[in-house]
Amino acid sequence: MARLFGTDGVRGVANRDITAELALDLAVAAAHVLAERGEFSGHRPRAVLGRDTRLSGQFLASAVAAGLASAGVDVIDLGVIPTPGVAYLTGSTEADLGVVISASHNPMPDNGIKFFARGGVKLPDAVEEAIEARVGDAWERPTGGAVGEVIASDELAADYLAHLAHAVQEFGGAASPLEGLTIVVDGAHGAASAIGPAALEAAGANVVRLHCAPDGRNINAGVGSTHLGPLAAAVVNEGAHMGVAFDGDADRCLAIDEDGATVNGDHILGLLARAMRDAGTLYRDTMVATVMSNLGLHHAMRDADIDIVETAVGDRYVLEAMREGGYTLGGEQSGHVIVSRYATTGDGILTSLLLASLVAKSGSLAELARGVQTLPQVLINVAGVDRSRVHTDAELGKELESVRTELGDSGRVLLRASGTEPLIRVMVEAATPEAAQQHADRLAAVVAVRLSL
Repeated sequence: MARLFGTDGVRGVANRDITAELALDLAVAAAHVLAERGEFSGHRPRAVLGRDTRLSGQFLASAVAAGLASAGVDVIDLGVIPTPGVAYLTGSTEADLGVVISASHNPMPDNGIKFFARGGVKLPDAVEEAIEARVGDAWERPTGGAVGEVIASDELAADYLAHLAHAVQEFGGAASPLEGLTIVVDGAHGAASAIGPAALEAAGANVVRLHCAPDGRNINAGVGSTHLGPLAAAVVNEGAHMGVAFDGDADRCLAIDEDGATVNGDHILGLLARAMRDAGTLYRDTMVATVMSNLGLHHAMRDADIDIVETAVGDRYVLEAMREGGYTLGGEQSGHVIVSRYATTGDGILTSLLLASLVAKSGSLAELARGVQTLPQVLINVAGVDRSRVHTDAELGKELESVRTELGDSGRVLLRASGTEPLIRVMVEAATPEAAQQHADRLAAVVAVRLSL
């Protein structure tokens, strides 16, 4: 049986891979495993539950709530709210468990389930493995007043919004740190469609809404952080200072500068790292990034005397390294950015606020981004292949070393199996777009042939 949990929870096609029965069983197993580990000792356990805007999120959230309540856990159902909102409220309400129903940036037919432990941090791998091993077990069932209560609440979202307002005011050093900025917001028809623009407006920005009308079917449909073309056009047409794009659950953010150029997660990390270093809040003048971060970010941070600690891909691994080392900033090129003073996970809305506060002070995102020059990068996803052999196939290994030798110090290559989709990702950075594309095409072709199912 394939492992249920990937790098970001359990994910698949809703009502085929991610069924109501599985959601209920996962919730029951999670409650009992955490109870056995002593997480609920001495008190009645409580969970907070949120989802993105997918139609399937309605029945999956109901199944999770039913499973938790049947195991004796009280559930606060937050309805539609960004993933980082659930993480924050798990901590602020002192809940024992947070649960999000979302497939993040995946297309609408997909959905997923992810858990947060007390404090709003993702569950360790060992706990996820223990939950997975116990799915479907027979458990002693509480009865009477021992069963859990399910309470719907949309009021707690205001607490998350207030938290965001405080964070940007502190970071920007002003009551209305975004005053004078016009920002186009692409909500991806997802969980941030309402609260994302509201947070930016509360900080003083004039907001132009784009793709902020979810209907349950249009989440991530050619919009949001994985499809930046419409946002770039809107920023230029509106004469805006910048644009920001969220994904379906708003745990990531990418930006567009005033000229319509993309400002990705590496740019954002570099800009925040320098600002935090200058403010004395970048611990040990070090940030955390994944192996996918652009070589140009490493060069820019080297020139700024800022060190980088590298991790595997996945914001959970970034956060683990941050917690182990006490670091205050980390993230991914995809736009997951964690500022530990304000968040326990990637928070796209928070990222947009902090980045916009830097733009409000400088006047130009394009000028800021030029301080973090990234190398041309090509990423090819190869489907229909055996992901387990990506690092063991001898012929592929020889081809990989050949490309690395040809690139030398002027580029970089990385092959990895996706943790959230059935793909192998081929990433090449080189001095020119042509060279990056040539080498990426070459490796992708070998992957397709050598690892074909």
